[in-house]
Amino acid sequence: MTQNIQFQIESIAAELVEMLIAEYGWDIHRALDELYSSTTLAKLNDPECGLYYQGAVYIFQFLKSEIETGKVA
Repeated sequence: MTQNIQFQIESIAAELVEMLIAEYGWDIHRALDELYSSTTLAKLNDPECGLYYQGAVYIFQFLKSEIETGKVA
């Protein structure tokens, strides 16, 4: 994985944590735990998947669905 791709993934992850805090009112520790244990982040970290090309709002919909239903949409 290139440094550019890793930077994009880390930037999106930071935005996703902020969105989790805003959406659910969680503290940063809970938001990080949820994100880092999610299938959505695993897919985001897979360069072959290409999810890192998408915007954080788009990816957040997958994450939100996973949290609320237990499945990635």
